Amino acid sequence: MPFITSYPLFRLFVSKPKWYRHGHMLNRIWSKVQLRMYLMPVKVRGREFLDPNQKYVFAPNHSSFIDIPMVLAAIPGFLNFVGKKSLTKVPLWGLIYDRLYISVDRKSAVSSAKAYISSKKSLEEGRSVVIFPEGTISEEAGKELLPFKDGPFKLAIEKQVPLVPISMPYNHLFLPDVKGKLVIRYHRLEMTIHRPIPTEGLTLQDVEFLKQQTFSIIQEELHAKNHEHQYRNTPSVSALSPA
Repeated sequence: MPFITSYPLFRLFVSKPKWYRHGHMLNRIWSKVQLRMYLMPVKVRGREFLDPNQKYVFAPNHSSFIDIPMVLAAIPGFLNFVGKKSLTKVPLWGLIYDRLYISVDRKSAVSSAKAYISSKKSLEEGRSVVIFPEGTISEEAGKELLPFKDGPFKLAIEKQVPLVPISMPYNHLFLPDVKGKLVIRYHRLEMTIHRPIPTEGLTLQDVEFLKQQTFSIIQEELHAKNHEHQYRNTPSVSALSPA
């Protein structure tokens, strides 16, 4: 409902590039309202690591349709997202995404190249970029990461801006990616904004190193949170024992 009521404003703000920043801010407000409507507690760690005057490449794990609203609500600044082309086909929301952000058909080399060029331009214009390095949501989302694509790491090194790993360990439990269904389960949400990894002095030969470093940081966090989740939801020995 909040999105529908604000849609005329969205259409206005995406009608001219000079108003895109306002469209993004409205999108941030809508994302915060959406999370509050779910009555879901959200804990964000690591905002203190971010410099409001610094551009970044953000690299979050991808596990749920709630990922983008989570990032929008938690990360300050005029962000640019790189997302799959199918997002532009979503009724109403698709037009907003297509105007405000970068879409890519990962099966097309031409589309991927255009998205990369747009991402570089975004950083040059002072707008941080959010790229999900897994590229899609896997069947083991939130537990085991898919192999990372090179894009965000190559971009961060080429533009010499810090890369920020982001872990969202419980999104897949709250809003799982179930084909053809909308399934919402009560579970607290958390985000960890890890310390930015500097890229000054790195070259494109260091892409693999940066990629593996980021992968390890996020995967370690997911494993720790999954262990914690399992521990909390495992009945105690006394509970299992007969009276």
